[in-house]
Amino acid sequence: MWRKQTFVPAFSFYTLNNTSQNIPQNPGLVKVWISAFRPRTLPLALSCIGMGGFMAAADGYFNGAIVALCVLTTLFLQILSNLANDYGDTKHGADSVHREGPMRAVQAGHITASHMKTGMIAFSLLSLVSGLVLLWVAFGAEGMLLFLVFLGLGLASIWAAINYTAGDKPYGYAGLGDIFVFTFFGLVGVLGTYYLQAQQLEFAAVLPALICGFFATAVLNVNNIRDIKSDTLAGKRSIPVRLGPEKARVYHLILLAGGVLSAVLYVVLNFYSYWQLLFILALPLVIVNGINVWRKQTSKELDPYLKQMAITTLLFVLLFGLGQVL
Repeated sequence: MWRKQTFVPAFSFYTLNNTSQNIPQNPGLVKVWISAFRPRTLPLALSCIGMGGFMAAADGYFNGAIVALCVLTTLFLQILSNLANDYGDTKHGADSVHREGPMRAVQAGHITASHMKTGMIAFSLLSLVSGLVLLWVAFGAEGMLLFLVFLGLGLASIWAAINYTAGDKPYGYAGLGDIFVFTFFGLVGVLGTYYLQAQQLEFAAVLPALICGFFATAVLNVNNIRDIKSDTLAGKRSIPVRLGPEKARVYHLILLAGGVLSAVLYVVLNFYSYWQLLFILALPLVIVNGINVWRKQTSKELDPYLKQMAITTLLFVLLFGLGQVL
């Protein structure tokens, strides 16, 4: 991820798959598909794009067209991943009668498996087209070698979005989700967005990338703590399944602390204005999430803190990023 070799965030994005949304008993077609898109996951998908954009702006490299295309491609990939997760978890048994989280579209019978696969194909193509435009704007004809290299990585990211749970051997079931989320929502997302604008990468940008990586993994961890029972029955060996509920909550506190400490360390090492401490305003929300994930035991009690952590991450990024720009 270093100078002249970082990839597109939107194209390389690994997307969080497991957050879900309540589906009404008799929804209309449009509402069913919007619900399957899981809008509450989208703020998290935008956090690392925002962080990369803010860091580039702070260094004088901001490019609005590139950031906008990163946002569009990332949204398409996030929705693709959500649809694939809806399909894959039903296929592999994680979305069963034992699942304690909100019922999803294929599981509920509101969207057939074949129609969901069609939706996955559509958003794969949208992601590909948007990503190609992004690469062309970023590199042009003179950067064809980088264009081709990044295209290969982009295709790999589409594969990753689908095969987290929907493949024949989904790697999410082997407990690798946290690694991919941390990497793509953190390092690749932030550093990639920065690189596309600056055409170079400063090592200092790693710490803001770690903020996003830690917090995105925390969102996934809340989801996996909630689903320990059904995941265990389905053979899905997530980190909380492997650790058990108590240690998984300790792990959650470590993730939150890692994000906050990365922000503090960046400011200490790169201090030039008290505006850089603006992110402190979001700390109460991080603390609230940690306390409630530690205390809440039932799926119904835990579920709201997926959305709360996703929104907290976006707010933290906005405040941190604005602090660097100001």
